[in-house]
Amino acid sequence: MSGPKILGLATAVPKYGVEQQEVRQFAAGMFKKKFHGLERMLSIFEHGNIKKRYFSCPLEWYSRPHTFNETNCQFEKTALELAYAASTKAIDKAGILASDIGGVVFVTSTGITTPTLDAKLIQRLGLSLHALRLPVWGLGCAGGVTGIARAAELAKAVTDRVILLVVVELCSITFQRNDFSKSNLVGTSIFADGAAAVVIGTCGSGPEIISSHSTLFPDTEDIMGWDVVESGLKVRFSRDIPSIIRNHLPELLAEACTQWGIDQTHLQHYIVHPGGAKVLTAYSESLGLEPGKLSDAENILENYGNMSSASVFFVLEEHMKANCITNDYGVMLALGPGFSAEQVLFKW
Repeated sequence: MSGPKILGLATAVPKYGVEQQEVRQFAAGMFKKKFHGLERMLSIFEHGNIKKRYFSCPLEWYSRPHTFNETNCQFEKTALELAYAASTKAIDKAGILASDIGGVVFVTSTGITTPTLDAKLIQRLGLSLHALRLPVWGLGCAGGVTGIARAAELAKAVTDRVILLVVVELCSITFQRNDFSKSNLVGTSIFADGAAAVVIGTCGSGPEIISSHSTLFPDTEDIMGWDVVESGLKVRFSRDIPSIIRNHLPELLAEACTQWGIDQTHLQHYIVHPGGAKVLTAYSESLGLEPGKLSDAENILENYGNMSSASVFFVLEEHMKANCITNDYGVMLALGPGFSAEQVLFKW
């Protein structure tokens, strides 16, 4: 029996599309009285290689104060809408029935609900009430790659049915209007909202998920994550992320390839999380990739921004449109809080 395959993939974004220049003007107004050297720092909006993003709310919503409860209610409403939209499209692309789905893996890091949103999604999609449920929270940008690894493992265990992976991130609603830190300004310049759904099963055709490899860096919790404050989730990340990638990524990928029993030169496809322009440059230069190898990730960053764990599936969708199956190996790669790295080996 062959391994789990991607049978259907779809993405969804909220309705409020914003140009990068609009967000720059918004940030200039919000930060102008409390951020020293703001004019110099605002150049990150031009240098981030982002032209457009999608937000859950109109820009003026973010200028008003909101309680954690208000933002979380917004998360629950919009996240469910996007999850449903992406899921129905992925199910249709896979050519399956709702009754064929035996489990749901639901990934997010930008809102909190109990019960988790997969409970509502299962009922709205008309899935079996006996479907397996695996909600995954707090893995940030790495959550999507982790999610597809866990979904593939479930698909191996439930071979008579398929697994639905759903990833939803509403990064924009974590904006803290009274946080005048550099981290918040950087987040404002790159964060966006989006969702993806992937149908994974052992029968059918599509990119095959072979294996995964996880790495946790010790004592690095301060590099990336959220601080929970009264008004919600306050972003935390270090300026050292690109240098960490340059210093450690070659070794991380080499370790993964050794575990997988393949030569790194056999990797022909690179599906990476577009965390930012500097991050993509660090990926490319540290791995010695030829020009254009990360063009799909660059295009997604340019037109959608950083949607945390959902972004990698926008990249994968773009890649699948442009590349036919060639029986070559590829890797999905993302870094997240922990500080951690998640890698998945697939065969195209």
